Amino acid sequence: MNSRIRYLAFFALFASTVTTYDAAADDWPQWRGSRRDGVWRENGVIAKFDGKTIQRRWSAPISSGYSGPTVADGRVYVSDRLREPREQERVHCFEWKTGKKLWTYAYDCVYRDFKYPAGPRASVIIDEGRAYSLGAAGHLLCLDAKSGKVNWKRDLRTEYEIRMPDWGISASPIIEGDLIIVQIGGKGDACVVAFEKSSGKERWKSLADEASYSAPILVDGSPSAKGAGKRVLVCWTANRIAGLEPSTGKLIWGHPFKYERWPIAISDPVLHRPSGPSSGPLLLFSEAHKGTLLLRLSHDGSGVEKVWHQRGEGNRSTTALHCLQSTPIVRGDHAYGIDNEGVLRCLDLDDGKQVWQDESLMPRARWATGYIVRNGERYWILNERGELIIAQLSPKGLQELSRAKLLDPTMMQLRRRGGVTWSHPAFAYRHVFARNDEELVCADLSER
Repeated sequence: MNSRIRYLAFFALFASTVTTYDAAADDWPQWRGSRRDGVWRENGVIAKFDGKTIQRRWSAPISSGYSGPTVADGRVYVSDRLREPREQERVHCFEWKTGKKLWTYAYDCVYRDFKYPAGPRASVIIDEGRAYSLGAAGHLLCLDAKSGKVNWKRDLRTEYEIRMPDWGISASPIIEGDLIIVQIGGKGDACVVAFEKSSGKERWKSLADEASYSAPILVDGSPSAKGAGKRVLVCWTANRIAGLEPSTGKLIWGHPFKYERWPIAISDPVLHRPSGPSSGPLLLFSEAHKGTLLLRLSHDGSGVEKVWHQRGEGNRSTTALHCLQSTPIVRGDHAYGIDNEGVLRCLDLDDGKQVWQDESLMPRARWATGYIVRNGERYWILNERGELIIAQLSPKGLQELSRAKLLDPTMMQLRRRGGVTWSHPAFAYRHVFARNDEELVCADLSER
């Protein structure tokens, strides 16, 4: 083999190695990950922590907010709120390797008519070089993701006369084709509104419902002999669960699931596709007051039917799953979720009955919260005490593999029990990115 052939062979091997590495790396460009399903798809990550505290790669100072960080194209995005010298919401962009701040965009924003002043709720979405941010008072921004320059912005609270939810606008928007879709609870039939993502021009509005805090998801119906299934935007409002045509906002189907004491739907709809050929996709919903509901979507996406609904009457005695902020995970024939007191429960997907419960994730307390992310056969759980837990979940129970401290709880998100960490983490580039009311942190989780 001459030197040129050896060089080309080496270059091809090197290129394939680089390509494989890049393909394995995964951005976290929106709420709950690249597919909005709470799954981290990278490999080559650690199986356990080295000690009781996770060593950080970097930390950057920020202010208060519930919005979880997002990561795309080598940059990290997060939003927060200042109360002094004047009330502002801000969107920040950091370099992922160093934590160096690349830009900040700030705008005046007075919080009124809603509770919990910690800051924005919805995660920044990165799409085609743009960063979209939805603030707690309804400011919708489209910024250049690299520079922070404003492409367009809208004050939805004023324009759509938002019937403000108790805890502000919280549901993270979703991108569909050339649209960005938001749940805001506007006056009239403007609960859900779609805008052209390049210009901010309204494309459609739909539903006269009140807004909830639950982020919508997109679902494809199963192909059949009659053709492809419908693509459905699944929105859980304060009044019902609705399936909308994403391009027009037309109502395809609806299932009543109205709040009882006040709107409290926060966790997202969960899609599960059973392995059986005769079974249509399943949609799981869980909230703190009414418990957990399972619907079956028709194969073509044109309708739903109730499979079961399980609820309990007392937080301490119930065996039903009542999620508050944490979105459940469905795997195989079981669902795993953290209820509104921090108890991890496993449900049988056939009937919704509890298989087991576990109280070891965090101290049991009212509204105690953790966030579950699946990576292969393991689960990464950030609890409200700022501890990151590596575990395995199965119908036999929770097996904790490792636990270490990542963040300190802070008081702005909740002024109880010494503070909390109530923001969903991001997992990208074999690192974890998380925030509290004072700092954004990054830690290396790659195998050494």
